[in-house]
Amino acid sequence: MNTFYRLLIITLFFVSQNNNAQKRIALFNQKDLKGWYAFGEEAGKHTNAADLFSVANKMIRMHGPKAGYLMSEQSFRNFELTVEYRWNTDANAVRKNNSKNSGVMYLVPAETPDVLWPKGIQFQIKEGATGDFVFLQEVTLNINGKKSEPGKSVVSKRFLDAEKPIGEWNKLVVISKNGVITQKLNGKLVNQGTESSVTEGRVLLQYEGFPIDFRKVCIKKSK
Repeated sequence: MNTFYRLLIITLFFVSQNNNAQKRIALFNQKDLKGWYAFGEEAGKHTNAADLFSVANKMIRMHGPKAGYLMSEQSFRNFELTVEYRWNTDANAVRKNNSKNSGVMYLVPAETPDVLWPKGIQFQIKEGATGDFVFLQEVTLNINGKKSEPGKSVVSKRFLDAEKPIGEWNKLVVISKNGVITQKLNGKLVNQGTESSVTEGRVLLQYEGFPIDFRKVCIKKSK
């Protein structure tokens, strides 16, 4: 094999490796809750996530009389996370309360205990506040050059409102890259910070009492 073909094969190999690193991974297969476990208020941890939450019509449907969450079994570092959600206004869906409040957490360390709510960063999904950062269990982030105060639950408000009307699907994107965190909602930058005190962890979908649907939960790893 001459030098040209050897170099061509090597180049193609590294291109293929890079493409694989950039490939989107579906965390939700649209059929069941494989790859997740559930944790519920009073119910505790359920390895079979279907004990607490369900899948229908290619959606994760979260509702019921008690708060809880779905936690990914995998942890991630340096990624782009995409999640679509909408409020479920079906009058037949069981709810704990009428407060439209939920969220997507990320960078939940693998060693953190299961509680409501564990250590990590939350992309707040809440009527009138969607896009806020919520830093839980002493997590900190620098925003506009100022470090957030460590605490049990600390809010940093969004830059602007970008949520669609109730009942419509919204698309949120979280980019985590070497401690730099960016949150986008429906294509608009809604929050950003640097020097995150957590840089690797799991993904968590919250149910806080008002029915909510999730779909197209996927992640793209980066170097």
